[in-house]
Amino acid sequence: MAYENLDTELVNALLGNGRESLRNLSNELDVSVTTVSNHLADLEEAGAIEGYTPIVDYSKLGYDMTAILQLKVDGPGLPDITDALRDEPQMVSVYETTGDYDIIAIGKFIDSDDMNNQIKRLLADADVQESNTSVVLNSVSEYTKFSVGDD
Repeated sequence: MAYENLDTELVNALLGNGRESLRNLSNELDVSVTTVSNHLADLEEAGAIEGYTPIVDYSKLGYDMTAILQLKVDGPGLPDITDALRDEPQMVSVYETTGDYDIIAIGKFIDSDDMNNQIKRLLADADVQESNTSVVLNSVSEYTKFSVGDD
């Protein structure tokens, strides 16, 4: 394998199985274990790979509700609100966005009471000017990965 594509191929191999051994990766990529290890260390140091996380089916763990929160926030309060959302353990994604809302956050909840209580706490902040919450009825695609370098 040409080394100029090695990082891309290594990332794509890890997307298929983040727990793959260095030996198996080296066999798959047709390079030495040391080369794989060095490139992996470089990718981690550069922040291109930040960790190895399992894909969790939260519904099988009792988190049967997914909610999408859209918030309009007073400009100076934006960092505080995004920090608060990020620190909420049940928020799986928090985005600052353009368009009608400043923040979109996605959370996983045990039931409607759990969701309602957490949303009420978040919305009590005076910097939140407006909110819209949608409950997901069916997850068609979630935690989807894509191969890098495919155009």
